[in-house]
Amino acid sequence: MTRIFSGIQPTGRKHLGNYLGAIVHYVAGQDRGEGIYCVVDLHATTVHYEPAGLRESVNDTTATLLAAGLDPERCVLFRQSDVQEHTELTWLISSATSYGDLTRMHQFKDKSGKQRDLVTAGLFYYPVLMAADVLAYRANEVPVGDDQRQHVELMRDIAERFNARFGEVLVVPEGRYAAVGARIMDLQVPTDKMSTTGGTPQGTVHVLDPPEAIAKKFRSAVTDSGSQVVRGPDKPGITNLIDILAAVRGVAPEAVEAEFDGGGYGAFKQAVADEVAEYLAPVRERYAELSKDPAEVERLLRAGAEKARAIAQPVLADVREAMGVGPRR
Repeated sequence: MTRIFSGIQPTGRKHLGNYLGAIVHYVAGQDRGEGIYCVVDLHATTVHYEPAGLRESVNDTTATLLAAGLDPERCVLFRQSDVQEHTELTWLISSATSYGDLTRMHQFKDKSGKQRDLVTAGLFYYPVLMAADVLAYRANEVPVGDDQRQHVELMRDIAERFNARFGEVLVVPEGRYAAVGARIMDLQVPTDKMSTTGGTPQGTVHVLDPPEAIAKKFRSAVTDSGSQVVRGPDKPGITNLIDILAAVRGVAPEAVEAEFDGGGYGAFKQAVADEVAEYLAPVRERYAELSKDPAEVERLLRAGAEKARAIAQPVLADVREAMGVGPRR
C-alpha cells in the first residue's frame, strides 16, 4: 500500500490556495493509500511568532482539516511536536545533508530576506526537518505545492546519500504535484502566490470566509486587457481565475475557457465567486461545529500522535543501528 505523508503550516487562516493545492489532496489520499498528515508547529517556530497564537493556530488548522474531510479513523493526523522522533532524525540525517544544498534553497533566501531582526538557524535548517518529517515514516509519496519541488528533491538526495553510506534504511519518496490548482495566485496581484502572511487582504480568499466576502473579493479581482476568458502569459489575472474554477470543478482549464468563450469578465468573475462559495460551504459549516469543542480536537491530535510514534519509532531505531548510534540491538 502507498504511504502518503504531508505536513501543513499552522500559520494563519487557511486560504483557497492551501485548500486546492494541498488539503483536497490530503482528503483524496485517504482512499489511495495510508495517509499520514502532520500540523508542523515546529516549522512555525523558525520565524517570529507568538506562543499563545501558535497553539491557537494549531487548533484552528486541525479543525479546518477535519472539516475538509480528514477522518482520524482513516488516516493519521497529528501535531509534529508530539512526536520527538522528528527532531532526533533531523540531527541524524544531517550527516547525509550537504551544506551547499541548504545554501541554495529558494525558500530560505526568500524568507530570510524578509526578516528584519534575526535570521534563525532553524530557518536555514528547515528543509532538513522537513526531510525528517517524511523519512521517519518511510513514505512513498509527498503531495505538496509546486513551490516545494526543491524541498522534495533535497529529501530524496538525503535519503539516497544516507542509504549509500549506511545501507538501504530509508525510502526515497516521490513528490506528487496537482496538475490543476497547484499554484493559486493572489486575486489583486496575480503574479504573486496567494499567501496568508504576505498576500493582499482583498486578494486572499480564506476557506472560512462568508459567501458575501468571497463574492466581494472575486468581483474586485484584477483582470487583464481585453474581454476574452482565455489563459495566456500576458493574462495572469484571468488565467488565475480559470485555474481556480477548473480546480473547483475538477475539470481541465480548457473546459472553462470553452464554456465562457465570449461571455465577458463580469459574468465570469461572478460565476467563479458563486461556485467557490458553494464549494467551501460544507467546510465552513463543519468547522463551526468543531470549533465549539477544542478539547475534542486536542484529543484527536494526541491519539494521532500515538499512531504516528508507532510508525516512526522502528524507523528511527533502524537509523540509529545503521549509524552505530547508541547501544547495539
